[in-house]
Amino acid sequence: MEESVFRTAERLAEKYGVKYFEIRISKVSATSLSMQNGQLEELSSNMEEGIGVRAFRGGWGFSSANDLGRAEKVVETAMKIARLSKASSSVYLGDPITDNAVIQGERPFEDVDISEKLALLREADSSLDGEGIINRKAFYGDGVKEQLYMNSLGSRIRTVVPRVRLMISATAASSGEMQQYWKVFGGTGGFELVDAVDLNEWGSIVSGKARELLKASSPPSGEFDVVMDPELTGVFIHEALGHAAEADSVKNGESILAGKLGERIAVDELTVVDDPTLPGKFGSYIYDDEGIRARRVEIVKNGILNEYLTDRETAALLDLEPNGHGRAQSYAHQPLVRMSNTYVEPGTWEAQEMIEEVKNGLYMIGDKGGEVDVASGTFTFGAREGYIIENGEIKGHVRDVALSGQILDVLKNIRAIGRDLQVSFPGYCGKGQWVPVDDGGPHVLTRAIVGGLR
Repeated sequence: MEESVFRTAERLAEKYGVKYFEIRISKVSATSLSMQNGQLEELSSNMEEGIGVRAFRGGWGFSSANDLGRAEKVVETAMKIARLSKASSSVYLGDPITDNAVIQGERPFEDVDISEKLALLREADSSLDGEGIINRKAFYGDGVKEQLYMNSLGSRIRTVVPRVRLMISATAASSGEMQQYWKVFGGTGGFELVDAVDLNEWGSIVSGKARELLKASSPPSGEFDVVMDPELTGVFIHEALGHAAEADSVKNGESILAGKLGERIAVDELTVVDDPTLPGKFGSYIYDDEGIRARRVEIVKNGILNEYLTDRETAALLDLEPNGHGRAQSYAHQPLVRMSNTYVEPGTWEAQEMIEEVKNGLYMIGDKGGEVDVASGTFTFGAREGYIIENGEIKGHVRDVALSGQILDVLKNIRAIGRDLQVSFPGYCGKGQWVPVDDGGPHVLTRAIVGGLR
């Protein structure tokens, strides 16, 4: 079937004057289980197949279907749209690639009975029980994406990527107030990635943190020295810097990093990496959805803006090499420039040394969401908790705390970077589409505006 579709595409490309096309045929099998307060809310196992076709003739034409029997119609529709496109652009072509790239886990999901997955979920749920906990949630999801990528250059790339994710969450209540805490585990690989988690330990931590936050105070407001933990460092660098380094934002003039390649934007000690080749991480893959081999990108190297994240189109427009960051949510979506595993390279400081450096500031822990404007360079992020630092010592516990400021100011105000690198905070990044990512870093000491979350 694949060869028939490809021959049809070659014939129609000639008919409609299309100089480049690509075909993605994918099959995704997924299992999802969720539980709330001991009650099973979802238990599903699904499989979906589909085809997505892009054709380029100065601009893109795209079509998709979840029925492979309609493949030839999808090809023709994409070609027709490309012919009608009034855009005037270019696309990186390069050499054809033939490969069979498979990420394997020690315990493939299909070898694990659904009853064992349910038993893990029940264990996760029961680990959260305790005094003051009024709501507990546990979620398990696994999936395997098998994709055949073909393009008009002659590329034939089969990829298989398995991913798994486990989340636990507890909400505590007292005197009319509620506080929530959570933890997420996962990566690319097999069931072993979550089966090895010590749920008794983590359930106790999550439940305990939710209860402790009920007693925490509101944070102070103003500009302070701030020590970010590895999770908050990762979220900051992903949201504030990573999105600004995506070349589609640069191309459209919507990024504060546009035109700044080779310029100093941070302290000498800062190196920021996006690396889809990291083994086992949630955002990892071998080839992107444009058939480009994934590779490590040093966005910032020793304080200098070193590279943008690119896809085929932005690489051609900016006269750069594509670096494997064209990613799509599914066969039904066109690839966009996206991050993978984004993190700050480790430095030389111990976390305790950073805290001792702070006379009046905060230690901020975890991610609670936020927003960034990459055009103006402003950001606001919530932390799950924080602690007041006075004269180098941890003092009062604070909650509902937010960190904000100008991206480039915060990068230039970094005073210390820890040696304790962690890239283990799996999640999904939304940019019109959802794709799996991971992020992290070590502890980082900088200066920013602190206030309460509304």
